[in-house]
Amino acid sequence: MKKYFTNYIKKLIYLFVFIGFTSANAGSYDDFFKAITRDDPRAIKELLNRGFDPNTPDLKGQNGLYLALREPSLKAAQVLIDWPKTDVNILNVKGESPLMLAALKGQQDLVEKLIKKGADVNKTGWTPLHYAATSGHLAIISLLLENSAYIDAESPNATTPLMMAAMYGTTAAVKLLLQEGADAQLKNQQGLTALQFAQRGNRSDSADAIAASIRSKRPAGQW
Repeated sequence: MKKYFTNYIKKLIYLFVFIGFTSANAGSYDDFFKAITRDDPRAIKELLNRGFDPNTPDLKGQNGLYLALREPSLKAAQVLIDWPKTDVNILNVKGESPLMLAALKGQQDLVEKLIKKGADVNKTGWTPLHYAATSGHLAIISLLLENSAYIDAESPNATTPLMMAAMYGTTAAVKLLLQEGADAQLKNQQGLTALQFAQRGNRSDSADAIAASIRSKRPAGQW
């Protein structure tokens, strides 16, 4: 009877500890994402120092660093990038990395810091260079290329950064990619070239730049 009673007490203690831990974690969970929304680096540091996992996803599967970049809550993003346990290559539910989002939003300082922290410049599928080209961020395009980004990287349907720049980006981005050696004659799985992307997007200046690049590479006498 005494042994039974002792085991019963132990189980009660474990239960109370578990409930207390779960409640504390629940509070930390809410506090973490609120701190990101408020761009409160001090609160985030306190939670991380208490052991909160920076890679914890929210209820929609989005991790804290991605959310900080999306807001943007740049002070919060900086804390998370600097934190040693943050996985800078963690993907969100759409397969996007923090580096991709920073490239899309033109957050050059954070792009540099993410690369230094080990962010994957050449992840499989859509890449940071695709995203930088889509928004026409020249400095980030150059930075990614300087860090060995593959200029003709193919998305899951074989779309290249040049194609994205041609349809959604800027003429300056198209010219930069061409100058750096992007292949204007590649086709995606729909059989479309960068020139056709530009034409479909009604980007006449980009189309002219691509056409001129193609002509310049043809042997003499061919048009």
